[in-house]
Amino acid sequence: MDIALDLGTANSRVRISPDENAIDEPSVIAFNTEDNEILAYGRDAYQMLGRTSSKISVVFPLEGGVIAESGLVEELVNIFLCEVCNSKVIMPRVVACIPGEITEVEKRAVVGAISSFGVRRVLLIEAAKAAAFGTGLDIMSAHGVMVADLGAGTVDIAVMSLGGISVAKTIKQAGNAMDDEIIKYIRKQHNLIIGKAMAKSCKEAIACVIQFPEERTFRVKGRDAVRGLPRAMQVTSTEIMKAIKDVGINIINTIVDVLEDTPPELLGDIHSDGITLTGGLSQLYGLRELLEQQTGIKVRVAKEPSDSVVKGCFRATKYIEEAEAQKSTLNPLMTVY
Repeated sequence: MDIALDLGTANSRVRISPDENAIDEPSVIAFNTEDNEILAYGRDAYQMLGRTSSKISVVFPLEGGVIAESGLVEELVNIFLCEVCNSKVIMPRVVACIPGEITEVEKRAVVGAISSFGVRRVLLIEAAKAAAFGTGLDIMSAHGVMVADLGAGTVDIAVMSLGGISVAKTIKQAGNAMDDEIIKYIRKQHNLIIGKAMAKSCKEAIACVIQFPEERTFRVKGRDAVRGLPRAMQVTSTEIMKAIKDVGINIINTIVDVLEDTPPELLGDIHSDGITLTGGLSQLYGLRELLEQQTGIKVRVAKEPSDSVVKGCFRATKYIEEAEAQKSTLNPLMTVY
């Protein structure tokens, strides 16, 4: 049995068939602080964010695409894998994605968390490479392709050819950073303290990097920073655009930096084929248009961009035998564990 696993900062996805995700849940876990008993995970735990007593802690155990709380990630992985593989007789092989720029320690933490379930093999693939597979791009030929995977914790940008990565960059300023900027802006401008869940809902509803044809508004609720009492107010899309503008510009500048470092032959291929955006943040209004303006290269957003990485992980399972036998130097999978 082969399993594709996308351990994302905001959402984790598991796929055991080419057509649909077996699991698509927020990467959140809730536990009792007194005895460390797991109380909830996924959507159930996400509903508890900011609403718990002092005895319950709700955390995202992954930060910036890497493991921050190893014990909790092991619990989360075990829960997810138990749901799709409840037989201890069958030891599955797992293909998991990792950010492009990751240390050996962080890599081994991911492998350790997955291995704790008792799998036969763990194989790793870079997130941008998996995203390219998931969108149907051919990265095995001598032709350059460029993908930017815009997630919650990281932005992974890579130029690929012949099954490998030519130029790549990873930055830890993505969707979560925009949520933080929205929280700061609303507190500074309106003396209103809101939580992360509210900031995320606001971002998904009215965030943009180019103004909408018509002004949009969103009702945020929180605590008055001066009086300490509950308060609600309307914020506009123009205000949210101001709040997240710097993060959006940083993402675009990083993509431009990768283009500047790309060899001329591959750059010619990218100029012909364009740049592909994947990940949930790729759906941010105006981002595609702004990137086209800055680079002069056509940009497309993948179909079902949030699922591109896990879909690519599953498609990469066909290279497992080659990776285990070390038969091909063009194998897109990384070291076998």
